[in-house]
Amino acid sequence: MPCSSRSPVRVGRPILYSRTLRKRWVISAILRVHVIVEEFREARMSDDEVRAFITDPALQRRLAKYMVLQCFRNSMLEDLHAGTSPSSASGDYSDVTVSSPYGAIPWPKVSRLNDDEMKRLMIDVVDRTYRFIHTLFDENTGGQVLLRLAERDPLPHWNEPTLATTGAQEPA
Repeated sequence: MPCSSRSPVRVGRPILYSRTLRKRWVISAILRVHVIVEEFREARMSDDEVRAFITDPALQRRLAKYMVLQCFRNSMLEDLHAGTSPSSASGDYSDVTVSSPYGAIPWPKVSRLNDDEMKRLMIDVVDRTYRFIHTLFDENTGGQVLLRLAERDPLPHWNEPTLATTGAQEPA
């Protein structure tokens, strides 16, 4: 059977797509972004206004929180998070142990996810992220998502994201 430009070429484990397909995908993504920009222009926004809109830090922070909500928070992580959490009299969990057939394991050393759970979580998050990106780049919905986020923060009770690369922030 002849190989079309849409069919993947298997080389070992990864799937490599033909150069033609990669070019088509890049052109398609560029066109979708162009359509979103055109929606802003139809709203009578100049190039400078569009640039100011998409580079607005408040919009970017809202988009980051919304993306995490859609792609990670509402994922199978909720199933893994369900259950009973231990309490700690010391507050730092140094007094908590997990009993196993091989002895007690101090809480800070306990792995919270096994390999299968981690794999399922990552597959779920990647699929949700792909759907989110698909929606964001869709010519019918992408601009609407950005405009809604520009109008209001759908998660005002969440901490504001930062560009810092340090550890997690303390809750507000």
